[in-house]
Amino acid sequence: MRTIGTVVRGVRAPIFQAGDDLAQEVTKAVLAASAEANAPLRDRDVIAVTESVLARTQGNYATLSQIAADVRAKIPQGPDGRRTAAIVFPILSRNRFSLLLKGIAMGVDKLYIVLKYPSDEVGNELISLDKLEEKGVDPYRDVLTQQRYRELFGEKVTHPFTGVDYVQLYNETAPGSEIILANDPRAALQYTDNVIACDIHTRNRTVRCLKAAGARTALSLCDLLNAPVDGSGYNPDYGLYGSNLATEDSVKLFPRDCGAFVEKLAAALREKSGKQVEVMVYGDGAFKDPVGGIWELADPVVSPAYTEGLSGQPNEIKLKYLADTKLRGESREQAAEDARAAIRAKAACLTGQMASQGTTPRRLTDLLGSLCDLTSGSGDKGTPIVWIQGYFDTYAAE
Repeated sequence: MRTIGTVVRGVRAPIFQAGDDLAQEVTKAVLAASAEANAPLRDRDVIAVTESVLARTQGNYATLSQIAADVRAKIPQGPDGRRTAAIVFPILSRNRFSLLLKGIAMGVDKLYIVLKYPSDEVGNELISLDKLEEKGVDPYRDVLTQQRYRELFGEKVTHPFTGVDYVQLYNETAPGSEIILANDPRAALQYTDNVIACDIHTRNRTVRCLKAAGARTALSLCDLLNAPVDGSGYNPDYGLYGSNLATEDSVKLFPRDCGAFVEKLAAALREKSGKQVEVMVYGDGAFKDPVGGIWELADPVVSPAYTEGLSGQPNEIKLKYLADTKLRGESREQAAEDARAAIRAKAACLTGQMASQGTTPRRLTDLLGSLCDLTSGSGDKGTPIVWIQGYFDTYAAE
């Protein structure tokens, strides 16, 4: 029996620049890694490329002034000729949101910022639940002004990991703005009828709720930079979602045309190796930190594009369940043989069957994307390409 199952390798690559042919460069890097590891590519290997380098090679950037111009075009003036707007439920992030906040604030005359509490959508804590209970605050009903927030919780309230006071940071980023803490987006309508939903995974519900409550303008970040503005980059599907700080006055947007890229890379790898390799673009993994409670997924999706072979969910027998039931008391050799036979004979769909209970009912791309994100990290490893072998193997594979 083969003793090695799934193998994951981070593949080092050059520092990619705008205009590089990324499919060609990734192919070169993977083939070089294959030669160095003395490990030929195999059918159903997975080559994953981080969204960041795809966006960079596309030159998919926008400046703060371009963001501001789009906001001005989409937020109407009031009777007094001024533009007033609110943003609701942005995440608490220097990298992900502070520059977007700055650009949005530049596009209006008055901005209100409605923050979720006690934590944002992805788990960044603004206030602990213990402190809310201590002060008798009901997060389901209570709307707190910034003044009331400070009276209750103090003049300096810092994030447990970053040490940043995000209320202070967002005040400094958008001078003259007003911050409100609430968990109902309709709280923004007390101040203005022009609202931009900044929550990521619940954005459609938030926009529907605002429109039903009478908002004059109800947008999400999908509606900003969803087309070029003064020569900017853009993303037709996600707009400003998935963007990251690039420089002090520009952001790198989520990549576009990802489907064309994965097909081009798969074809290049097939031509060079003769193997049918699966390809995906990945961003944030979908996992939660057990200490800080932070859910990593600040991108709109884990994988914006992937080849057809990565569609669907795993269809796996729970080997631990077999070991404790049907294989209990068998000799080691007989148990191994019977386990392999059960795997080979499993139904095409195990959903709802006891033999699959406890396996993870998640999409393959979400599982693989999380594996890739943990492998490459976001620091200085220099491995924006992840090569996975044996992911689709089972205990029955020869």
